[in-house]
Amino acid sequence: MSTQQRHITSAVHIGSVKLGNGSQIVVQSMTNTDTADVGDTVDQIMQLSDAGSELVRVTVNNEEAARAIPLIVNRLFQAGYDVPVIGDFHFNGHKLLNQIPECAEILAKYRINPGNVGRGKKRDSQFSEMIETACKFNKPVRIGVNWGSLDQQLLAGMLTQNANLTDPLSLAQINRQAVIESALSSARFAEEIGLTKDKIVISCKMSRVIDLIQVYQSLAQQSSYALHLGLTEAGMGDKGVISSTAALSVLLSQGIGDTIRISLTPEPGASRTREVKVAQSILQALELRAFTPTVIACPGCGRTTSEYFQVLAKQIQQQLDCLMPSWKNKYPGVESMNVAVMGCVVNGPGESKQANIGISLPGTGEQPVAPVYQDGRKTVTLKGENIAEEFMELVKIYVSKHYTKGSSRSTLC
Repeated sequence: MSTQQRHITSAVHIGSVKLGNGSQIVVQSMTNTDTADVGDTVDQIMQLSDAGSELVRVTVNNEEAARAIPLIVNRLFQAGYDVPVIGDFHFNGHKLLNQIPECAEILAKYRINPGNVGRGKKRDSQFSEMIETACKFNKPVRIGVNWGSLDQQLLAGMLTQNANLTDPLSLAQINRQAVIESALSSARFAEEIGLTKDKIVISCKMSRVIDLIQVYQSLAQQSSYALHLGLTEAGMGDKGVISSTAALSVLLSQGIGDTIRISLTPEPGASRTREVKVAQSILQALELRAFTPTVIACPGCGRTTSEYFQVLAKQIQQQLDCLMPSWKNKYPGVESMNVAVMGCVVNGPGESKQANIGISLPGTGEQPVAPVYQDGRKTVTLKGENIAEEFMELVKIYVSKHYTKGSSRSTLC
């Protein structure tokens, strides 16, 4: 993985997960079930965990949801899941944590939004109650500011000061400054109450890519708190994926960020797990982490009028994804493997030689043979109608020889 310089932040332990202080970047997600529905919530947490989410956040918005939390965590434990469950609190979190201490005790972390914790004089006292509960149960807290729910009293004061300047800042600049000030002042206040720096994570969620980049660059310069990255309300489909990738890739490539979430709006009825896969793909593309072997495939052109190489590339990726759950522990390091599935002689041999194992399929008008390369050397040429099956078998043999001391093969999915 990349050895680029990371912005060093305080280490924070969330259950069995460590983030900050140069640790690997942690992927997290959030359920969209009614938390009071224990069965649905447990099922979705398990789906997200199986997809690779290392932290899962759930809404705790009423007494029913708060009372469900111990049941949810215990049921996950009984099913063999130790993924830390985080409680997301707005408006009434101070009451719920005080009234239902079993919820406060079993959650792995609390998420508090300073803009929604209380108004006027109540804000500081209600924020203090939540922080004191976190101290009592030794829980970390994410102080998560959202520009869409920013503390209006803070924003109004900054706008007034700005209006009196001879060269006032733009509204966008004031919004960015207000988000940062809300996060940092709340974190400092939490420390004054007694929460130590190694229990604090901060985030400043924005919905515009440029705003998010500038806010986190400033945060990284001004503080050493662990940082959670995410573009809030990123959107649906390609728009959400592209916007999140554009924002987070800049920050991560600069060494900024300790944990990430991709806040995609799911298609109706679609799985919630896509946001986890996108987060993993971003980290893997930046060579910050590896989660599954990478399939390198060409886009196709007039030399590849047949769909054969496209079908084979898809089959190989599906096979690798299917095998990874069993390979993960059996073959340490296999997630960093590169597999090339190329469509013609132009780039096929070269790309295949650069991969751990690769195949160069015949393009239009080329000889109906497919040379296979392993670690830069041509090892065999495949022919006939069973190229896909034979190549996948070679991939499995390669894995068993190179990523474990044994030589046993995995079963084809």
